[in-house]
Formats: sequence, structure tokens, C-alpha cells
Amino acid sequence: MSIRNLELRARVVVQGFWAGIHRSPYHGFSVEFTEYRQYSPGDDTRYLDWRLYARSDRYFIKKFEDETNLRCHLLVDNSRSMTYGSTGWTKAEYANMLAATLAYFLYLQGDAVGLLTFDEAIRDYLPARHRTGHLRHLMLALEKPAGGRATDLTAPLKRIVEVVRKRGLMVLVSDLLAPTAALERSLTSLRARGHDVVLFHLLDPAELSFNFSDAAMFHDVESGRNLYVDPAAARKEYLRRLDAHCGTIRLMCEKLGIGYRRLASDRPLELALFDFLRERMQRGKTAKRTR
Repeated sequence: MSIRNLELRARVVVQGFWAGIHRSPYHGFSVEFTEYRQYSPGDDTRYLDWRLYARSDRYFIKKFEDETNLRCHLLVDNSRSMTYGSTGWTKAEYANMLAATLAYFLYLQGDAVGLLTFDEAIRDYLPARHRTGHLRHLMLALEKPAGGRATDLTAPLKRIVEVVRKRGLMVLVSDLLAPTAALERSLTSLRARGHDVVLFHLLDPAELSFNFSDAAMFHDVESGRNLYVDPAAARKEYLRRLDAHCGTIRLMCEKLGIGYRRLASDRPLELALFDFLRERMQRGKTAKRTR
């Protein structure tokens, strides 16, 4: 996170992920490839196995489990509540970094990637593409600071349903500090259009533990309200309500067949990428079993 350039940060994370996947705890994880095939002119030389070439004197390409030319849209919450952070960076900065990492990874795989950022209104929309210069435009959109006031999940999800006609993958990154009823309606519409959906429920570690010690005035950045809170007295009820809110969202996702990952904003980004790929693999295997 100390690297200023977003695209360079994403590249470092992805390169570190590929290096780390060969070491514990990732050893044997089958997301890398399932088999080899002989190199054909025009294949991407990045996926040549040079060790196998040294042994056999022939060129082989690693065949990935999901060579599908995926169309993915990243839906990133940049509302005012995402500007909170106790880790040295905000939830919005982490969400944008996670989206940049996923975009860079998918782009390397040859997949088309799009972006929609939002607060109480849609901020930026880039359709899913895989062409020269597109990734840079996407990174520039993700470098914009969070703003707006409230979180409105209905408008951006409705917009995606309207403009994306072909089935694809939708990845929503948000703290989901919004009513769950409207979220369920919007996610139901996405699933009804045949889209796969992965939801990253992003919260700051302090929001997950409520580890404040001193009584203080808490300011709601979206409503503008101030509330005096004694953490020792409020912690138990706060955690109960948070668990209930997260549980409602988790059950909703299970019912709709949506991948759900609750994520703290101090989780290493390569592990968040691992979570994403593991979710995709698990859902792919489930789909094969149910056909």
C-alpha cells in the first residue's frame, strides 16, 4: 500500500501471488493449471513452461482451468462511509486496490474487465473490454478519492442490469452499510439475468472488533449525526447487531447462489486474490456437478 502508483501496486501483488502459489500454504492449489498443451504460434508466451522446455526441448503452454474469456465487471463502493480507516489506509483505498488487483490479474488472463464506481450515485462506468489502454483508464478511475455522502446500492446494480446484456461475472466490493432488503432485490435481478456474482463484504478491523477503549463522540459521516458512546457499554450490543447484519447478508447470498466473502481491510491483498480464485473454483465445480 506504500507504493503510490495503483497499477504498479496491483502488478506487485499479482506477481507475488504467482510466486507464492508455489510455496506453502498454496502448494498443490490447482488454480494455476490443470494440464499442458503443446505451444502453437500465436499463443501467449508468458505461459510457456521453461522448466519443462529445459527437460524436453519442446515448448508447452500451461492450460488454465478457466480458459473462458470471462467478462467481469467490478462494482466498487466509494461512498463516504468507505473513507473510514484505522489501519493507515481507508476502506475505499483498500477496495480500489483490491479492484485494481483483480482487474490486473484478469487482464493478464485475457479476460474483459469493466468497472462501475458509486456512492449515492454512479460515479464512473467503463464497459468490460480487453484492449490496449483500457486497463490504464480503469486504473485512473480507481485512483479517484471516495466522496459523496450516502451508500445507494440500488442505482448502480440497476444500471448494470440495464447495460450489461451478456452474461458475466459481477464482483461487488462494499462495506454494505445499507438496508439489506433493497440489496436483496438488486442482487436477485442480477442473478435473474444469469450473471455470476461474488460479494466482498469489506469492513475495517476496528468495525469488526469495536476495540475502542475511551468514551467519545462518534460522527456518522453519511448522516452527519453525532453520538456520544461509551464503548464498554455499547460493545456487546454493537457486535450482536453487526453479526446479525452480516448473517442476514450471508444467508441472502446462499439463497441466491452468490459467493460471499467477509473481508477485513488489513487482509493481505494476495490472500484476497486467493479468496476470489478459490470462490470461482468452488462455484465452477458445483456447477459441473449440477449439470
